[in-house]
Amino acid sequence: MRLTFLIGLLFLSTAISAQQKVWLDADTGNEMDDLYAIAHLVKSDKIDLIGISSAHFNNSDLNVFEKWNAYDTETLKPVEESQRLNEQILEALDRMDIPHPLGGDRQIGRAWGGEEPRDSPAVQAIIKEAKAMPKGKRLHVLTLGAMSNVASALILAPEIKDKIRLFSLGSWYDVKKNAWSKNEFNIRCDLNAFDYLLNLEGLDFTIMTTTTSFALQFDRDETYSKLDESVEIEKILADRWRTQNPQDKTRVMWDLALVEAYLYPELATVSQIMAPPENTQRLVNVYTKIDAKAMQNEFWRIIKE
Repeated sequence: MRLTFLIGLLFLSTAISAQQKVWLDADTGNEMDDLYAIAHLVKSDKIDLIGISSAHFNNSDLNVFEKWNAYDTETLKPVEESQRLNEQILEALDRMDIPHPLGGDRQIGRAWGGEEPRDSPAVQAIIKEAKAMPKGKRLHVLTLGAMSNVASALILAPEIKDKIRLFSLGSWYDVKKNAWSKNEFNIRCDLNAFDYLLNLEGLDFTIMTTTTSFALQFDRDETYSKLDESVEIEKILADRWRTQNPQDKTRVMWDLALVEAYLYPELATVSQIMAPPENTQRLVNVYTKIDAKAMQNEFWRIIKE
């Protein structure tokens, strides 16, 4: 009996230690879907989430308009708002033990291009964790916003290229026309980073395009009805919709689509696509189809556990 129990413990320990190590980088302050994606990933038992970093969402509108979503642009500090929300989510889920360093406050390079990195505690943490991966293993990095932090990590420590697999949300891709467009928010926030990553031969890069993630949409009233606001994290999710997008009867859950496609590969189709013609001509992995209904079901199952 005791031997069987010890063998069971040994098996459980091995299974947990063998779970894939994942780092999440999120521009949480930008919209509302980041919070839903982060909550799902933190609650998932499929992976070992070893870090969450904050990403900026600097964009030209912040310089010319008084409001960005529900924020006053005069006082808004994008990466700090992402950091605040990351910590709020982790505290609500009692997971402040997960490292959550601050990311860079702007794009790499300059407005006209360039590859000068934007160092930060988050960048250094990504480098450290990638280097610590055992031989033959890779750190999986998921980015939900501008790719500044992971690009900076690779620029500062190019030796980690073979130690990570990158999964990012951004860009548009028309399957029928075989045509890319970088006219998309995450890419516009750091086009230099996206181009750098596309041009980095040998980088294992998987992209969830906004074309594909558009299929995952939540209904506002249905979402409110399902969220139990006596549970702290569920109240945070409901309040985020109310404060940021109260007028929207439906919302595209862009970021959640990437997280779910990653966690449940059976719910997504991945194709190898040639990078845009202005970039290094190499194949990258692109999510070209998702099962949006099944993804909704998985989200609610995990949130309600």
